[in-house]
Amino acid sequence: MKTSKDVQAKKRPPVLVANRGEIAIRVARTAKAMGFPTVAVYSEADRFGEHVRYCDRAYFIGGAAPKDSYLNVERVLDAAKKSGAKFVHPGYGFLSERPHFVEACEKAGITFVGPSAESMRLMGDKITARKTIADLKLPGVPGSPGAVKDGAEAARFAKEIGYPILLKAAAGGGGKGMRRVDSEKEILSAFEGASRESLAAFGDGSMYVEKLILEPHHVEIQVFGDGKGGAIHLGERECSIQRRHQKVWEETPAPILNRHPATREKMFEAALKITSHVKYAGAGTLEFIVDGKGNFYFLEMNTRLQVEHPVTEWVTGVDLVGMQLLLACGELPTRAGEFVNPPRTGASIEVRLYAEDPQNFLPAPGPVGRIHFPTGPFVRVDTAITEAGEVSMHYDPMIAKISVWGRTREEAIGRMRVALDETRVEPPKRRDGSKRGSLKTNLEFLQKLARNADVIGGDTTTDLIARNPELTKVPAPEVAEAAMTDEELVALSLHQLLGESGGLAASGESSSGDGSAGPASAWQLIARREGVRG
Repeated sequence: MKTSKDVQAKKRPPVLVANRGEIAIRVARTAKAMGFPTVAVYSEADRFGEHVRYCDRAYFIGGAAPKDSYLNVERVLDAAKKSGAKFVHPGYGFLSERPHFVEACEKAGITFVGPSAESMRLMGDKITARKTIADLKLPGVPGSPGAVKDGAEAARFAKEIGYPILLKAAAGGGGKGMRRVDSEKEILSAFEGASRESLAAFGDGSMYVEKLILEPHHVEIQVFGDGKGGAIHLGERECSIQRRHQKVWEETPAPILNRHPATREKMFEAALKITSHVKYAGAGTLEFIVDGKGNFYFLEMNTRLQVEHPVTEWVTGVDLVGMQLLLACGELPTRAGEFVNPPRTGASIEVRLYAEDPQNFLPAPGPVGRIHFPTGPFVRVDTAITEAGEVSMHYDPMIAKISVWGRTREEAIGRMRVALDETRVEPPKRRDGSKRGSLKTNLEFLQKLARNADVIGGDTTTDLIARNPELTKVPAPEVAEAAMTDEELVALSLHQLLGESGGLAASGESSSGDGSAGPASAWQLIARREGVRG
């Protein structure tokens, strides 16, 4: 008979998670299950963060600004040494794609959970990656072969390949340092702005020019390499639905590749060829643009775990973080017949719930008053935000990733609709029921996406949001009022009544709610509801 001792996870050395928020918790969760003691790091802004509470130990590493904490190599490694950590997992963002951090880990005798510094330099830098792709004779998007030194040189390349073009940061991603340019008269100012933004975000203002493929689909291939030239793929993800060049809806299988299955196989071959060529170690993602005819072009390689990795885990049953940790320990089975492409089953979708204005997608962080996430079969929520928590103004304003699985895409979309309808994220309220604070979310936008005809039909080009302006329309006041509960309406009515009588003057509160309608409207709406109820 097995005892509890028999089924305990194998004891392993500590792993430090050099990140924050949901990804720090996600990495730590797998690490704990595998027997790794977990170590968190935190900034001044994250002193009470959920990832700090979740990990076994936590070390303060500096001020709220990323350069003073999460991007500070010396402080992160000092925490690793103090904790006795033998592994550092970078998550995504921050130091995850910095070759100098990998080298600093090696020098300190700590294993970096990810690819080598050499692989990062080959594929993490977009310009070097383009040269590698050209050497392998794989299709790439037409553009400058390397960084352009100024706006004038960018204009010369743009004239060669034809407008519209994209100016892109050589050293970053996430939409930062990227500009669409439609004509020669725009390019100089666009170059200056994009280069400035790239320098601020990544410490490197280098730019390159790329032809803008019209009506494109953004498709990526998830790969995993053993560091010796062996590689497998775990299928594709389509991430075409984007705002401000950042993804908000990711899914697998890719609808565009369902229409062009031969292209899917060619993309798998190309992705594995690249991964093997650079002797890549760990999880990586090859990003491509696919046009409506099924032609594909290499964009870049992300030499880290992707935000949207849960959809791949749903359809393969593989824990990608677990694979990363096993490879780092030298325990991943990589012999012939063991290291193989896993089968994929069903369909999965992930959406990103952000604290942002749903009209213009600008960040709108702030304190959280009420939060409720969906539960149920085949629903997963990755988050680090709880009630009475706060979406920090210092970092990316993502509140949560909500992902689902279904036997078919149709079933997955239906499950996502229900999950989003169950979700609630609201700012705190005053005693009178009015909302307090700056928090806004894109929840209603996501709910509309899950019901959009183009999304349901799989017509998900990267301009989908621009083609569907109704997705970002703010509801009329009547619609907003109808969505209020009776309790909220009563509170608003009393608030309005007190305002009319001067009862709020002493408190300094406004006599109306945040953008609420005129004094009689709440009472009238209650009366209308009672009339309907009979």
